[in-house]
Amino acid sequence: MANYYIKTNRTFTTIRKNAWIFTVLVAIGGLWEPKLGLLVILIMLGLTITSFFTGRYWCGNFCPHGSLFDRIAMPISLNKKIPNFLKSKYMIIGFFIFFMFNFSRRIINVIKLWGSHDFLDKLGYVFVTTYLMVLIVGGLVAVLINPRTWCQFCPMGTIQKLSNRLGRLTGIVEKTEKKVTIENIDKCYECGKCSRVCPFQLTPYLHFGEDNQFHDINCIKCGTCVVNCPANILSLKTKEEANQLKKTVEKISTHEVS
Repeated sequence: MANYYIKTNRTFTTIRKNAWIFTVLVAIGGLWEPKLGLLVILIMLGLTITSFFTGRYWCGNFCPHGSLFDRIAMPISLNKKIPNFLKSKYMIIGFFIFFMFNFSRRIINVIKLWGSHDFLDKLGYVFVTTYLMVLIVGGLVAVLINPRTWCQFCPMGTIQKLSNRLGRLTGIVEKTEKKVTIENIDKCYECGKCSRVCPFQLTPYLHFGEDNQFHDINCIKCGTCVVNCPANILSLKTKEEANQLKKTVEKISTHEVS
């Protein structure tokens, strides 16, 4: 019996094709040159800032680990259904607390060495070993279960969602975040292909809002469903763009009826 979930290209840009090199450089190269780990600080800042405006867009378009999972792991992945418990709030919150506690403890121990000649090496090494852990654990579940299994409970993903919620409170997100938008719900085949190719196994075709947008906070805006929609009626748009599209479609439909 064929797998319900489809393996299809998700790396549409140069960054998405090659960002995995950064993961290997830091996780492996950092064992010999620990200061490479300091580059991860820029990654953390980047994903936190961008998520304030665009949700989990970083996960689907810039994340080095995401690139590794989609480009390197997917061809050999079993590509099975991601277990529900790995996507549960208990798993996400529990792992976030566990990860941040251990990460913070290690950072505090290194800060005590401030001013020493090897301080930067020690600090960088914390990030190197963290990246190595994700490379090994994330890589294993990517092959044995699904490429984006790790992403379901990734602490950086949780940080992005928290940052995005803050952006929503300020009202900025409504103007800046692009979401999967359907041109006309009536034109949807309800074939489920958007779900079958979705890295996170979400179900856009079942959950479009009255504004014709998909509002799941876990959507990484990778555009895979957009590219693979057989009806060619999906796109990534801001709330304003979606409203304008809806008005245009309604106007055309009214004109055709009359």
